[in-house]
Amino acid sequence: MGESRQELLAWLNDLLQLKVTKVEQCGTGAALCQIYDSIYPQEDLPMSRVKFNVNTEYAYLNNFKILQNCFAKHQIDRLVPVESLVKCKMQDNLEFLQWTKRFWDQYFPGGEYDAVARRKGAGAPPAAAAPAPITSSRTSGAGAAARRGTTPTTAPARSVGVVSAGGGAASAALKQELNTMKETVTGLERERDFYFSKLRDIELLLQQACDDNPELEKEENGLIKQVQTILYSTEVCSTEG
Repeated sequence: MGESRQELLAWLNDLLQLKVTKVEQCGTGAALCQIYDSIYPQEDLPMSRVKFNVNTEYAYLNNFKILQNCFAKHQIDRLVPVESLVKCKMQDNLEFLQWTKRFWDQYFPGGEYDAVARRKGAGAPPAAAAPAPITSSRTSGAGAAARRGTTPTTAPARSVGVVSAGGGAASAALKQELNTMKETVTGLERERDFYFSKLRDIELLLQQACDDNPELEKEENGLIKQVQTILYSTEVCSTEG
């Protein structure tokens, strides 16, 4: 039997010098990235690109891409169940964190690990703020933000206040604008989910092909390597010179 939630959180917070209060917070992928950074300290896992203070699925997925790159680089024979973990459900994250703790027990090189220094500008999660469960495409971004205790944007919050304070044409116009924004967010989430499922299908096909013929993955300039490079790239865009 694996460690309890309380034992895992105590270990996690001690190792990473964080104040994680719930196992579900691992669904952002940030803490998981840093656990593996402690195992491979000389490999320079790009902790500066790992985002802690985030509550959007896009940011979670970016963190998990970094984690998947680490797994691929070190040939860790374990599938990262990204689609389940980013929903920030307790059971899925508990099981993966238990497996990660066993892996850490086996491969942690020992010695001091300066977690705060390694995070650099990545920051750390608030002490009492649990991450937002990822909502389905049927849930609007504004509604999801309300449930997680944050405001999606300034405009919708101001609109709600005006609508509740008074009526008339101005209130109706603001309500219509808010509804339009909700519909736009819902459409974007559906499109995001569609393309994410396509990428996931491609990843599974690549894994199956490598399982059937391990030699494919050894071909440095082969199609498999080229597709994996694109699939696991963590660079969205660069504004640096």
